[in-house]
Amino acid sequence: MEHNTRGSFTGKLGFVLSAAGASVGLGNIWRFPYLAAKHGGGVFLLVYILLALTFGYTMIIAETAIGRSTQKSPVGAFAHYCTCPFMRAGGWINAIIPILIVPYYSVIGGWVCKYLFEYLHSDLDVVAADGFFGAFITNGAQAELWFCVFTTLVLAVIYSGVEKGIERVSRFMMPVLAVLAVIIAVYSMTRPGALAGVRYFLIPDFSHFSWMTVVSAMGQMFYSLSIAMGILITFGSYMKKEVAIEDSTRQVEFFDTAIAITAGLMIIPAVFSFSGGDPAALNKGPSLMFVTMPKIFADMSFGRLIGIMFFVLVLFAALTSAIALTESAVSTFSDEFGWGRRKGTTLMAAVMLALGSLSSLGYGPLGNVTVIGMQFLDFFDFLTNSVMMPVAALAICLLVTKHMGLQKVEEEVTLGGHAFRRRGVFNFMIRFVCPVFVVVILLSSIASAFGWINM
Repeated sequence: MEHNTRGSFTGKLGFVLSAAGASVGLGNIWRFPYLAAKHGGGVFLLVYILLALTFGYTMIIAETAIGRSTQKSPVGAFAHYCTCPFMRAGGWINAIIPILIVPYYSVIGGWVCKYLFEYLHSDLDVVAADGFFGAFITNGAQAELWFCVFTTLVLAVIYSGVEKGIERVSRFMMPVLAVLAVIIAVYSMTRPGALAGVRYFLIPDFSHFSWMTVVSAMGQMFYSLSIAMGILITFGSYMKKEVAIEDSTRQVEFFDTAIAITAGLMIIPAVFSFSGGDPAALNKGPSLMFVTMPKIFADMSFGRLIGIMFFVLVLFAALTSAIALTESAVSTFSDEFGWGRRKGTTLMAAVMLALGSLSSLGYGPLGNVTVIGMQFLDFFDFLTNSVMMPVAALAICLLVTKHMGLQKVEEEVTLGGHAFRRRGVFNFMIRFVCPVFVVVILLSSIASAFGWINM
């Protein structure tokens, strides 16, 4: 018989590495460099850092404090402070987001597994060939096989629990990920012509600034810091009372932003070097990692080794985020239905296989089936990131300001005599700025998806 007991991290390091693992994912490795390139390089980076230090900081503090003060996952945490239907719905939206994200995220994780496998045994020219990526994702059997491989890796960790599974994997993967990222970035920046890419990425040019730079940076910050996905509320509920919330938040912020910047230094200089300095070569969107980077590796000395290291890094990033998303869902099942870990994980396995198969087959056998004109993967991404996450974040802001109270957050942060250094920033952002920001993200993202504005 299973016992439904709440797991916990062993201490501050366990929380920081696990929360950083949740934040550092595919969005950091390919989405961040692509958006940075599209929206002005250095000026996008500057806006992103400013938002991470204000908006991102505020949301991480709020969600972690909600989780630790209630010792519950999102649904129970919201109900703890307010039983009104709107707030309870906000809790369920936070809880449902990971359930919808992790299946399609695991499909992309499967693509990463496939590329790592190919770099281990195939010719570089085969992986870099025109049409290789397209032929793979339209081959239903292949896409489904590698999706199942990645899903199995995620579920194996979740079955093991918080301390033995999530924390142990994060303690290993996150330092290795950081070291690999630095090695590849240094190699990339030393290629002929790469310094032009370094300058483009690091030095702000305000002639490239526009309102869409801010909107895109805000959207990326949601994606990158795992805000409004229920994850940080869940991980906060696993955090011991003696751990300093603000110090942990600062370290998660730093680690996530450092990896995003390092990813930019891995990819942007390499593309500049490969393309002879043409910034347009960066505007490849999702295909940048699976089409452009293999061509660059094929043209490099030690291309196979760098390709293997690169896709190991991306696999680690994808795994840590997928594990966090799945754990948030399993925690909700445990809290709301009294299920043990094994039963909750088994249900998530079924959900991942069902919804993930729609996404993995959506470019092949199900290619003619669309939802509001989108393939299944693109639709699930739009629904969660563009619609549900801003609504979930707005619900968090309202829960803190109208029901939980700023005083309760302060008490949780300063528990044990810990400092709350940016109290003023937090109070101002959560009351006035964050609610406006999330509404702007919601409206801008929907308008962009339907072609009303160009992001």
